Amino acid sequence: MLHSKPPHPPLGSLHFQLCQVERTASPSPTPFHTLLFFTKGYGSLRIHDQTISPLAGKCFLLSPSTPFAIESLYDSVIECYQISFTIIQFDADNRPLPYPSALLDGRIELSAHPSARLLRLCDALLLGKSTSSEMDSFWQQLRFQKLLGFLLEQNLSPDLIPSKSQEVENSIRYIQQNYQENMTVKQLAQLANVPSWQYTQLFRQLTGKKPLEYVTALRIHHAKKLLKSSSDSLRDIASQVGFADEYYFNRRFRKTTGYTPRQYSRLTHRMELAQDWTGHEVEVPLQPQRIIYIGETFNDLLALHVENIVGGNFTWMERTIYRDKVRHMQDIAFPVDYDHLLTLKPDLIIFANAEEDKYKQMSQIAPTLTFNSFASLEERLHTLGDWLGKKNEAREWLRKYHTNAATMWNQLRSELVPGETASVFIHEHGGRLFVMGTSGLSSALYHPNGFSPVDKIQEVLQAGSGFIEIREEDLPLYAGDRIFMLLSEDLESRQATAGLMQSDRWHSLPAVQNGYVYFVEAQKWNWGAALTRERLLHMLPLLLRHSS
Repeated sequence: MLHSKPPHPPLGSLHFQLCQVERTASPSPTPFHTLLFFTKGYGSLRIHDQTISPLAGKCFLLSPSTPFAIESLYDSVIECYQISFTIIQFDADNRPLPYPSALLDGRIELSAHPSARLLRLCDALLLGKSTSSEMDSFWQQLRFQKLLGFLLEQNLSPDLIPSKSQEVENSIRYIQQNYQENMTVKQLAQLANVPSWQYTQLFRQLTGKKPLEYVTALRIHHAKKLLKSSSDSLRDIASQVGFADEYYFNRRFRKTTGYTPRQYSRLTHRMELAQDWTGHEVEVPLQPQRIIYIGETFNDLLALHVENIVGGNFTWMERTIYRDKVRHMQDIAFPVDYDHLLTLKPDLIIFANAEEDKYKQMSQIAPTLTFNSFASLEERLHTLGDWLGKKNEAREWLRKYHTNAATMWNQLRSELVPGETASVFIHEHGGRLFVMGTSGLSSALYHPNGFSPVDKIQEVLQAGSGFIEIREEDLPLYAGDRIFMLLSEDLESRQATAGLMQSDRWHSLPAVQNGYVYFVEAQKWNWGAALTRERLLHMLPLLLRHSS
């Protein structure tokens, strides 16, 4: 780890305020305190005169305006969360003062175990960026405090110095390499040169488990692999992973998995390991027989001809145009009734949500994979294809779709000006105004031969946000050459839209003055799912020829 020497004041005298969060391939210095968390890619980070590599899975804390440079290696794409924040220090007279100095005694590289939890916290923070009401901003700050607390708990303790934390990390690596050997907490603590009580405390901070719980979980993990791939006896498998007693192995395995080793072996010859959106590694059926999909893009599954679906969140399109395809499926309403899900007896749940508490409830019912429904159409279909054995169907559907989309935009070429911009707005939840980003109707408009986003919407797209809330006074910053106004089913929201259209601000927009405003029923068309996108290829030409 990297160190410099400036001390820091008591943590209780500091106030932390989130400024910005983004997921980027090219982080850059900021005038704020900055967290960098690298999630993938091969590369190096140069800070001052030191170079750190590799980066994936590592987290760094930089003081304001710290110069740094990122270098990608082997043409690898680097992905990083950059989170900037300010610190206010309250002095002895309780006066607020900016605090620009280093934290954690100048330590730059932070411990962050397990990194999958940090990834989920970062994902939640990025998703929380999508809205900007006063209460949303308040909850967003709380999400940031939770993330910061996760890091501070591991890297700042009055009783534990960083070197001890590092020694425990080294002992964890020792366990991972020697899990099949007999080991006790006392031996591991001696190896780390840390008292047993401190060792257990630090170990739980780093892994979320007690030392022997961690050892057992690791042994069970490797036993699962052997049960899938080996025909060895249970006694041999138990011995290979570190269990001295076959019967104890059997008991621990059943307590951990719910199956005996032999039951698991028979079952998992029909299972595979899949990684979901928020980093969980989940054993899922190779050929699931009872699938539930909970999210906004249900008909992605219909596009891939996925069978054996027992439930999902239906939109207007599934309830009308595709009702024959879903007539034997349950329409699952929000909020989700977990008892109802149990009655459907799913063997796989696909859940378009990053909230860990809801995931835990869902995963108690059946193997559950979190899914990013705000991702691009291509990413979504390829992910579902990988999970559900529909890779060829995903490739073929996308090939046909892109061919048809290119044809549609070419046919409209005479009616569009190259570089024309477009924006999609909607009032929802009463008078709140939103601009659409990666999800819904806007995902069908932005195309090399179609419309482009204005700069402010490009920022929304780059952040991966499906939509964000904006103020009406900021409408001109987001309005493109053409405006698509979505009409909500909610009466109060429709009245807010009608009120906006009577305002001077609305009539000052170039798109309004030029007659390039299009009104679209949100419940029918503000969806980014595959079959909806396919039908939009037929609807858009008609819509564009009938503006306001």
